Amino acid sequence: MQLLPHTKGQWASRGERMIFADWQCFAVCNLFGWVNRETGRRRFRKAYVEVPRKNGKSALAAAIGLYMFAADGEYGSEVYSGATTEKQAWEIFRPARHIAQRFEALRDRYDIEVNAKTLAILTNGSRFEPVIGKPGDGASPSCALVDEFHEHTTSDLVDTMETGMGAREQPLLLIVTTAGTNFGGPCYEFRADLIKLLERQTEDETIFGLIYSIDDGDRWDSTEALKKANPNYGVSVSEEFLQAGMAAARRSATKQNAFKTKHLNLWVGAKVAWMNMLAFQRCKREGLRMDQFKGADCVIGLDLASKIDIAAVEILFRTGSKYTRFGRYYLPEDTVDESLNIQYRPWVEAGLITVTPGPVIDFDFIEQDLREIAVNHRVVEIAYDPYQATQFAGHLAAEGFAMVECRPTVLTFSEPMKLLEAAVTAGNFEYDGDPVYTWMMGNVVAKLDAKDNIYPNKDRPENKIDGVVATLMAMNRMVAQPKTPDFTAGLLVI
Repeated sequence: MQLLPHTKGQWASRGERMIFADWQCFAVCNLFGWVNRETGRRRFRKAYVEVPRKNGKSALAAAIGLYMFAADGEYGSEVYSGATTEKQAWEIFRPARHIAQRFEALRDRYDIEVNAKTLAILTNGSRFEPVIGKPGDGASPSCALVDEFHEHTTSDLVDTMETGMGAREQPLLLIVTTAGTNFGGPCYEFRADLIKLLERQTEDETIFGLIYSIDDGDRWDSTEALKKANPNYGVSVSEEFLQAGMAAARRSATKQNAFKTKHLNLWVGAKVAWMNMLAFQRCKREGLRMDQFKGADCVIGLDLASKIDIAAVEILFRTGSKYTRFGRYYLPEDTVDESLNIQYRPWVEAGLITVTPGPVIDFDFIEQDLREIAVNHRVVEIAYDPYQATQFAGHLAAEGFAMVECRPTVLTFSEPMKLLEAAVTAGNFEYDGDPVYTWMMGNVVAKLDAKDNIYPNKDRPENKIDGVVATLMAMNRMVAQPKTPDFTAGLLVI
């Protein structure tokens, strides 16, 4: 790979060949240096490399793609550079094609034909080409290069590539990406599973992972953070460029999250996010279940929807100063089946979203769930937005539920938002790791007024926040409840 020429920048103008940085050598040596002792085939079949922008990940992927295409010994190799858009798919294929165009010795050695949109070896039928969106089922990749996976709303491309590799002896699926903003997407889900592998919580000897970012507690606006997150600091990404970007991010809050995502590799759920998602992730409790709170008091927040948004039921418990929430979500069948909403399908299949028949949400499903919750828990109040819920609230009030209107105003949400943020930061909030709720929390944008009141908002219509809104409604009512006196001290003064 280091015999290949650079295709752009100062190195290309001087006619220099690729010299990998230490981190690139580490990745290549792991992927190609470890083999199964019995079969002689490569150990790693899947790799995930996450580094900030301009650190040379596309050049690395292009070099790996060319090797797998021409020099790996796979007869009839098929190498695909896949992405959600044509422009992105060419980010890896373009430098690979330029290398083949410029490097006559490479073309002659492997009999490579350079075409407008493909590289081909006619003698054995090998090809290297870009793929946009989901490839056809007939593909049999020996190598798949997936660029900027964080932009994918589904795992269709990766899944199709992976399932098509069954006939290959030692295929490679390589994902190269920066951090992103979609906590509910397939990239973040894959990343979370990979971290469990790296921390030895789970085992899979066929997956290689490499993530460059900063650690909890690091100052994001420091030179040390830039060096830690950018392995090519001062090489392919200039020190002056990063320092200027950091200075601009210090001055403008609206630029901070973009800088953190693209240059520090921090996942941020919205462009101007409210919640510190790193602190929020630390609030996840494995094995947390509602039956552990049987008989306990709870307040429920209810954010209803009819068609487009998600209807959310949030159940909030308070134990001392700690808050615990559980959630249930509802969507109509027609909304789930729409092609633009395919991100919901995995959550539906996992039982995290209840689907009701028809084009609008059937509120009877929600009423029934609320009755079941009340069997094992004391529902103190149900806070609800009266919009679209008058008849619904009347049914439940007739059954004895304490229904409290909670209108979506700054006065309703400001204090609960501040309280929830403080509870998360202090570790006084816990949830069961629900990915739907995590996605919604990452979508919340804090709208600030002149009096420092805040209000939950979203920066894109598809970024749903209904579960968080329902939590804030429940918290609004919970803090209004009289606190239960603590009798354990031995003396109660009235």
